[in-house]
Amino acid sequence: QVQLAESGGGLVQAGGSLRLSCAASGRTFSINAAGWFRQAPGKDREFVGRIIWSGGRTSVADSVKGRFTIGRDNAQNTLYLQMNSLKPEDTGVYYCTASSQLGLWNHWGQGTQVTVSS
Repeated sequence: QVQLAESGGGLVQAGGSLRLSCAASGRTFSINAAGWFRQAPGKDREFVGRIIWSGGRTSVADSVKGRFTIGRDNAQNTLYLQMNSLKPEDTGVYYCTASSQLGLWNHWGQGTQVTVSS
């Protein structure tokens, strides 16, 4: 199994920055890809970005392109989401996810709250 634990959420003013982290443990060798989703209050869960675990190719949603960056830390055991130029509409619960089966996000963290004040 793979265990994921998010951290780094909090309250920030519009225009500010936050860096979310997701520590992966367990059978991390089985991970094909990892990514981030978010869910605003009363809204559908939204794809934010993903990284291919081996090779490091990344992709982010159009709504955050140019502001958010996804990657891995130097130890390569932690996924991060660097969020800059935050907007109130970025508010929501951010979830870390990983795939050990192609086409399926089958591992999830419990989420971390991000609140951006206007």
